[in-house]
Amino acid sequence: MSIEVILFAVVVAAGFYMAWSIGANDVANAMGTSVGSGALTLRQAVVVAAVLEFSGAFFFGSHVSETVQKGIIDVESFAGEPMILAYGMLASLIAAGLWLQIASYYGWPVSTTHTIIGAIVGFGLIYGGVDAVQWREVAFIVLSWVVSPLSGGILSFLIFTFLKNSIFYAPDPIAACKKITPLIVFVVVGVLTQILIVNGLHGMTFPDALLYSAIFGGIGSGISWFLIKGMFLSEEETNRTSKIQEGHSMVEQVFGYLQIMSACLMAFAHGANDVANAIGPLAAAIAVLQSGTVSSESLIPTWVLFMGGVGIVVGLATWGWRVIETIGKKITELTPTRGFAAEFGAAMTIVAASTLGMPVSTTHTLVGSVIGVGMARGIGALNLGMTRDIFISWVVTVPTGAVVTIFFFYVIKAIFD
Repeated sequence: MSIEVILFAVVVAAGFYMAWSIGANDVANAMGTSVGSGALTLRQAVVVAAVLEFSGAFFFGSHVSETVQKGIIDVESFAGEPMILAYGMLASLIAAGLWLQIASYYGWPVSTTHTIIGAIVGFGLIYGGVDAVQWREVAFIVLSWVVSPLSGGILSFLIFTFLKNSIFYAPDPIAACKKITPLIVFVVVGVLTQILIVNGLHGMTFPDALLYSAIFGGIGSGISWFLIKGMFLSEEETNRTSKIQEGHSMVEQVFGYLQIMSACLMAFAHGANDVANAIGPLAAAIAVLQSGTVSSESLIPTWVLFMGGVGIVVGLATWGWRVIETIGKKITELTPTRGFAAEFGAAMTIVAASTLGMPVSTTHTLVGSVIGVGMARGIGALNLGMTRDIFISWVVTVPTGAVVTIFFFYVIKAIFD
């Protein structure tokens, strides 16, 4: 067996390992709050997320991926030494996958995008020195450590406060829920449609995207109006005290359905978007091994997309429960309304950031959103020890990825050169 065949097999295995690690850590972004609030059981969440994550990755994952995420290093500088690029991408995949596995073991939700970028920064430093790294992009990443959780937290705090004041504290929670829910569904479906368009249908104009969002939002709103009409007891069937209690219970039930809907769409969008963290570097390495040249863009074969989707599903099914438990139960206590507020606040932040071209982390945004919902009930509602551990894991993600990549690069180069 030739050394090229062995290297090809190792690269493919590393890409699958990275996809597995993404499934083990990042899928909690979509399903953690639903499990924590009780809207879905862990088994249901794993099955639903597996189907939607794979569908998003396989059918909507980009078929043309930039070789190096976010332009961290100049790929063309490897034209004279293409195998060095292949070694670097392989080292980056192994190092990023390893850090994500460690973080998943401890239940830390970290950013897969930041992990792979940190890995590639390490490779860039050892190959071309400080000047080879696009430090402006790295600065944006550091900024997003603050912007992502803060934006998500503020929005989720406001959403939950609005729901609490307009429905739960209303004289008639049932009537308030009937009145407000169709409007909420319109906004939710519209925002989540935007996420799907941004992640999976590149090239659509902004006015067209808004039109489709409004159409699907209107359809969802109309359906919710008919469904909610028959869900509640009439005013004559119960006294005021039991009516309010029944109203609160039924409101939570309604928002449980809304949360499941938002979680499904977020899982689909996540699969379409974040599979690139595994298959982008993998495609770059495969292109070098097959052609012997480097390119700023690499065509991604269908089998690679399939493998990335399968890897995400296997990672979710085997280790995903660890981070799901952290997101859903270990930061603050969640109910369907709190979980919905967190997930929808994160979704709105992601749409706004994508539209403005701002680099934000889905993981950081959602964790910040969960913290924001907890803050709406007071600082005592938060698990400050777990929150501290999560923040520390964010800070060390990029430098850890860089250092571990440097180690693996030299090992790989010594073995295959």
